[in-house]
This record gives sequence, structure tokens and C-alpha cells, in this order.
Amino acid sequence: MTPAASFPDRDTVAQKFAGSSDADKSYLQLLMENAAQDDNLVDGLHRYLDQSAESRFLNSLKLETTGKWIGSAAPDRLQVRLMEAAKSSQHPAYEAFRTGLVRSGGLERAYPAAKI
Repeated sequence: MTPAASFPDRDTVAQKFAGSSDADKSYLQLLMENAAQDDNLVDGLHRYLDQSAESRFLNSLKLETTGKWIGSAAPDRLQVRLMEAAKSSQHPAYEAFRTGLVRSGGLERAYPAAKI
């Protein structure tokens, strides 16, 4: 098992989540392709959500849009970790992100319900 690379750090990933340009989204998609970068991506997501929770103005629409985008763009192996990050706090910033993540349907696509 190879150790996770230390680059990019969580602050850089958080800045990419905060930005909404195509370049930022391409950067994050590139990180999601490499399984060794999963920890860095999730740490950056936690940092982004913490910064959003601490900000004076809560932009819940942007957080919901970010959740919807990452839920539809992330590979199956990340879906549970994304949902765990979204459920790690009851702050409205986390709830807005979780709402977008649920609306994306990524978790249901990755782990469909069993037919019993």
C-alpha cells in the first residue's frame, strides 16, 4: 500500500471547493481519479465545510450546489465518505451540503437498494 501524497494540502483543496470555476472543478476531478488522494480530498472538504460554518454569511445555495456536483462527479468509492463528512455536524452549512449530496443520488447509484 502506498502512502498518501502530502500535496495538495487541505487548504488548497478547500480553496478549490470554494471556487466555482471550471478550472477548480477540473482540479477536484483530477484528485478524485487518484485513490491515493482520497484522504487529502476529504480533509479539504472538511476544511471547506468548517470555513463555511464559521463565515458571517451562510451561502446555503452554493453549498447545496457543491454537494450536488461532488455527489454526481465522485466515484463510487468516495460516496460513503462524502456522506459521512456531510453528516458530521448539525450546522446549517453541513445540512445544505448534505441536501445537495442527497439530491445528486450518488450514494444510491453506488450502493443500490437490495431487491428482497
